Amino acid sequence: MEADMPPGGWAVETSGLTKRFGDRTAVDQVDLRVRAGTAFGYLGPNGAGKTTLIRMLLGLTSPTAGSMRLLGHPVPGQRSAALQRVGAMAEKPRFLDHLTGRENLRVNAAAREPAAVGRIEAALERVGLRERAGERVGRYSTGMRQRLGVARCLLADPELLILDEPANGLDPAGIAEFRQMIRALVAEGRTVMLSSHLLDEVEKVCDTAAIVDRGRIVAQGPVAELSAAGARFLALQVSDPVRALIVVAAHPAVRSATEDGQQLRVSLGPVADADVRAAAASINRLLVEAGIDVWRLDLPVATLEERFLQVTHKMQEEVAA
Repeated sequence: MEADMPPGGWAVETSGLTKRFGDRTAVDQVDLRVRAGTAFGYLGPNGAGKTTLIRMLLGLTSPTAGSMRLLGHPVPGQRSAALQRVGAMAEKPRFLDHLTGRENLRVNAAAREPAAVGRIEAALERVGLRERAGERVGRYSTGMRQRLGVARCLLADPELLILDEPANGLDPAGIAEFRQMIRALVAEGRTVMLSSHLLDEVEKVCDTAAIVDRGRIVAQGPVAELSAAGARFLALQVSDPVRALIVVAAHPAVRSATEDGQQLRVSLGPVADADVRAAAASINRLLVEAGIDVWRLDLPVATLEERFLQVTHKMQEEVAA
């Protein structure tokens, strides 16, 4: 695990991490490295094993095989030392409904070092709950409970935050605030590991990500590179879509093409942005030379969603085979 150690070290490391429940493998040979001081997205559909991985990292369930480290400490061997500077929210956060938000945080702070009590008001302010902290949690919405869960994580003054689906229940304004909060935490030198099925949030918040499906990591790297590696699409409106389909399908950069009325949808192979522009220009030129009018050509924007659908679709095909 020490090879290629970045200057700040690894906040999270796993090697061959596996968890089986009887005949079902929830986490399958996961090799993961999260660089300290970054936001990392662990992205996958519901049931992909994201929560199980987090529970293993926190020592809440034992792995079947493999090893892991948090902030350089092996888990579960040095779990207590590792968790001293870790704030975590696994699954839905639970609270005492008859107590207020502030009182719940005081209960949690009492179990930590004395300085934790002094962080309560700042944590409430940071998650946007200070004005509602005097209300009983039983009256809180799902989004407010999520915010309170993050506030509880901040009581540890954490070097590493591990958050499981933290945007659940948040309205659009709350999601925007959440993004700003995550980036501010990273700017302070903290590490955030974010488990989510929301591709848009991972793409906008995280520096690097891993895409997981059926417990296996199927793609991993900087978010920009993952997005750029996905399938790319051109949308064209032409005068003769049937003949255009034949012309376009022969282009070497085209993986597939379909037509619907006067609209063509052209799928390109995994190419860089510059190559997409060159392919689009070349396709447009071929169509014009063939006597086909091109009324509109929309260049694609690389998205993490395209890459996600590409790699998870491949896994579905492999399982079906």
